[in-house]
Amino acid sequence: MLTIGAFAKACRLSPKALRLYDELDLLRPARVDPDTGYRYYAAAQLEQARLVAWLRRIGMPLARIREVCALTPDAAAGEVRAYWRRVEAETAQRRDLAAFLIDHLTTDGRREEAPVLELRYAAHSDTGRVRPQNQDTAYAGTRLLAVADGFGPGGGPVSRAAVEALKTLETQEIPSGEVLNLLQETLHGAGDAGDAGNAGESDSGTTLTALLWTDSRLALVHIGDSRAYLLRDGALFRITHDHTLVQSLIDEGRLTPEEVTSHPRRTFLLKALGTAAPDLRLQDAAPGDRYLLCSDGLSGVVPDARIRTALTTAATPEEAVHTLIGAANEAGGPDNVSCVVADVVRTAAP
Repeated sequence: MLTIGAFAKACRLSPKALRLYDELDLLRPARVDPDTGYRYYAAAQLEQARLVAWLRRIGMPLARIREVCALTPDAAAGEVRAYWRRVEAETAQRRDLAAFLIDHLTTDGRREEAPVLELRYAAHSDTGRVRPQNQDTAYAGTRLLAVADGFGPGGGPVSRAAVEALKTLETQEIPSGEVLNLLQETLHGAGDAGDAGNAGESDSGTTLTALLWTDSRLALVHIGDSRAYLLRDGALFRITHDHTLVQSLIDEGRLTPEEVTSHPRRTFLLKALGTAAPDLRLQDAAPGDRYLLCSDGLSGVVPDARIRTALTTAATPEEAVHTLIGAANEAGGPDNVSCVVADVVRTAAP
């Protein structure tokens, strides 16, 4: 038997941590002296103690560590792999923001030489071929692009209220260094507006994906499973991350992208407007970029390869929008489908 001090030294956990893990029933001592209360540990417990220490060092919460420690080695390895994939997905947004801050602090003084850019855009929303009504909202203006996909009995009014709240930012000149904070504040208002338009339907809500033009950059706000894509130099990139159950299973390695279409809960949302913090980031724009915002009525039935072809071959945003909506309806149109397409172009000389 090892005293708590000797055991702590051997497994590199502090005595204070060992006492906490005892209280949490995570790592019980082998024996507690009934008279002195001293804790004693068996040498056979060292392996579990080291595992706990390693898992704490990668930031795993104690509740999940308890679950991992109860598994077989192979199953525990799978849980650690799944946990780390989720950590990487969740920290991607902070990585992008850090990159923006570095760029903002080191190159802001040279931005006067950047070309003056503007957006050419088109937006359309279609009921599809199955749903009796359209609960989507699609909007495109000189500075704001937005798609909101309402769900539940009051989904239509909620999606419209969310976009209307963001439209208040169109008339403001917002420095890129302040736009993310202002978007965050406005979204609180959007959530309140959505609740007001909900007509008492507690199971109603909306997704929201929007781009706000500021200082030749686009500020992205995203929550739910509507999407934003960027077509640049012929390559198509998805710049949003779905907040769905199936996407979380893909992130954790428990599901392949090919298995999503047959999953019984493929439309189950983990986040919607007002239920969690949205993703916020800044996206550098370049002449020739083409952006697509869409509801899952498009992305759920039209593969990315077909989307890329439509965006690449369409001469104008209007043509691209109608081609994409037509493709969704050709695939059965099982849901409302909304698209916003915008081109980044150089401003014409006065």
